[in-house]
Amino acid sequence: MPELLRLAPEDARDHASWDDFVMAHPKATFFHRAGWQRVLRDAFGHDTHFLYTRTASRVTGVLPLAHVRSLLFGSSLASLPFAVYGGAVAEDDESRALLEAEADRLARRLGVQHLELRQLERAHPDWPEQDLYVTFRKAILPDEEANMLAIPRKQRAMVRKGIKNGLQSAVDDGVDRFFALYASNVHRHGTPALPKRYFRRLMQEFGRDAEVLTVSAPDGRPVSSVLSFYFRDEVLPYYAGDDEAARDLAANDFKYWELMRRACARGLKTFDYGRSKQGTGSFAFKKNWGFEPQPLHYEYRLYKRESVPQHNPSNAKYRLLIEAWRRMPLAMANWLGPYVVRSLG
Repeated sequence: MPELLRLAPEDARDHASWDDFVMAHPKATFFHRAGWQRVLRDAFGHDTHFLYTRTASRVTGVLPLAHVRSLLFGSSLASLPFAVYGGAVAEDDESRALLEAEADRLARRLGVQHLELRQLERAHPDWPEQDLYVTFRKAILPDEEANMLAIPRKQRAMVRKGIKNGLQSAVDDGVDRFFALYASNVHRHGTPALPKRYFRRLMQEFGRDAEVLTVSAPDGRPVSSVLSFYFRDEVLPYYAGDDEAARDLAANDFKYWELMRRACARGLKTFDYGRSKQGTGSFAFKKNWGFEPQPLHYEYRLYKRESVPQHNPSNAKYRLLIEAWRRMPLAMANWLGPYVVRSLG
């Protein structure tokens, strides 16, 4: 019978065993990696509860959890804040049941309003579900030109426009150019920016598996940037930002083509365009690249609320706050943003 344990943040040996399991399990994701425990603690101060099961010889299941407390949005236990995928991953039903039962006990002990599991597949048909999000995943073909031709004609024309405009891409050593573009971009959309220290921490924790690719105009000015994660044979562009000039230069399309082209050269097999809300511009953009949406299954156990929370910009009650944030000076928004966004996850 497997034993239920908790991962200690600084226990390198147990971290290695956890990650060996994650790298081998077909349903595990980048967001199940043990390093998220330290990232969430160091960047946001969240308490983490990384549960795992093991027999005498090996790890048999993992469930990373973090406790998010907020005066504005309430208290939750989630797998995992700031992640698009999560939930329990196990090699047998017994291990999964142990993990989820402990998550329920922990949620009740902490007094949270809800427990949230962000899963690729439906696991509990009787739990309330958030059906707002989808993900986009597509195979990377082994030939560069075949990948170009697989892009629908209209978007392919935008990629070629970016090439014709003399745009260049480069992998950055740090996050400075990325963060300037990202922070300006989210401010224009009326949402708070994550702190710069978070992105630095991601780069430190995950090393070569977290990479910044920045696109520059012919004069050397950065116009578009993306921070991507690498997991097994997949690439996942996760955080991105663009200058206002990026649209006319076709820099956004060029950026994702360059990421795909480089991934093809590395022999990677899957391009994961990540999560989008249905009915948004990013949803339409990814569909226009020939990717088909796949529903995400965010399942909830509700303890002190009657319905699934809707803490996202699509919620009409946040419209006035979004407009006010857009009018706020960028420097002030970058200072205040981390205090707000840490509670969202």
